[in-house]
Amino acid sequence: MVDGDKETKGRILVVAGSMEVPGAALLTATAAMRAGAGKLRIATEQSVAIPLGLAVPEAMVVGLEVKAIGEQALNVDAVIAGPGMSNDDDCAAIAEALVATDVRLALDAALLHALKPPKVNRLTPPVLLPHAGELASLLDCDEAEIDRDPVGCGLSAAQRFRSIVLVKGIASHVVTPDGGVWKYDGGGPGLGVSGSGDVLAGVVGGLLARGAEPLNALLWAVWLHGEGGASLAKKVGPIGFLAREIADEIPALLHR
Repeated sequence: MVDGDKETKGRILVVAGSMEVPGAALLTATAAMRAGAGKLRIATEQSVAIPLGLAVPEAMVVGLEVKAIGEQALNVDAVIAGPGMSNDDDCAAIAEALVATDVRLALDAALLHALKPPKVNRLTPPVLLPHAGELASLLDCDEAEIDRDPVGCGLSAAQRFRSIVLVKGIASHVVTPDGGVWKYDGGGPGLGVSGSGDVLAGVVGGLLARGAEPLNALLWAVWLHGEGGASLAKKVGPIGFLAREIADEIPALLHR
């Protein structure tokens, strides 16, 4: 969707950030907007809500209230939750509340450690964005096992959580519960930098908000994130660019 007002381009809720890592919400939210989402709401640690609102004037920013998060999710088209959040008891309640809805959903970081296998099928499978340590947590196994068989472990997680899963690595793999596997090995070493995963999560969320099905959103997001890094490698150098710069490359890539 190119024409139309902000409502037609999708509403997204970003649940992210903490006192220690408030910038994760900024990176995720900016990337969601760069991916074309039309209307942005951020729920974050109460103490950083006001400065984050000043940093992202495009957003409505509210303090995170665990009891209200499920209801807030019902008023948007997509939710991306987890980047930069502290791994505490609230994460389990947030993950449970979000999985109980059928909003298009992507989960990252701390919420992956708190996620439990769903008791019922969602009509729309969630997207999970684990690195090796988070994937090990999802499967309750050793991280060395993930290193030995990343695709097999990714498939196990996809089946266990009835989700579309990204297995991150030098080569990234997108896997589905029915055994589908896609590989992306572009992008370059510069993407291995703090905050890069938050940007990727935001791109996924932005595409979900625009109406993309979960598998398509994740496949496109991995490509956009990787090609954004490749573009910066040509402009800046193979390493040394910042995660915040990746999102700025996304709009031009959307038309390719």
